Amino acid sequence: MSENSDKFDIKIVKNNFESALLNEDDVRLQEYLDSFEELNKFFTLMGVIFRFVSKDLKDKMDLLKELLSHSEKNFTSTKEMIEYEKNNDLLKKKGYTSGSRTVLRLHRGLDFMKLFLKKLGDLKDDESTCASCKEAYEQTLAKHHPFIIRSGAYVAMYSLPTRGVLLAQVCGAPENVQEAIDLLPATLDSISAVFERIENLYTSYDLHKLP
Repeated sequence: MSENSDKFDIKIVKNNFESALLNEDDVRLQEYLDSFEELNKFFTLMGVIFRFVSKDLKDKMDLLKELLSHSEKNFTSTKEMIEYEKNNDLLKKKGYTSGSRTVLRLHRGLDFMKLFLKKLGDLKDDESTCASCKEAYEQTLAKHHPFIIRSGAYVAMYSLPTRGVLLAQVCGAPENVQEAIDLLPATLDSISAVFERIENLYTSYDLHKLP
């Protein structure tokens, strides 16, 4: 599938997350952002039912993209970004858009994506994706959303189609759907590797509760 496709390309996610792994414990931010933009395309292609996720994540991705374009030397990797903002008292500075806070919000979204995609891989084509989506949401993003957003999200999930219909809608041609299914296990491995590194970094620097 071409990288210029208007459909979801799982190879872009897998390859960029693999390239994002830096040293033993760090994550390159540009490759992280590139993977995230393709992952968010998956949810955007699902239509209005996932607007509650995709719009919020798009706003955070735009913020991170802006930081990367203007502060590249301090934002090459997650660890470098955290240490730069921590050492310069920027994490809670008023009027400053914190990269560490922005990545934390994306990290929470990635937790949901990772779990939902895993559950999606376990379904058969004729099975509904509603329950899997609801379970993934409840275990991840719902913990960080106010009541009104959670309520709207649950209502939207009831209109989710079967796995087969969903993958066709997001991936397009049958050969692209099959490619997504075939590459999903390896892609989940790369997502998990990146997720765990960022999770550990935010635990190490005690940043999980950034306001």
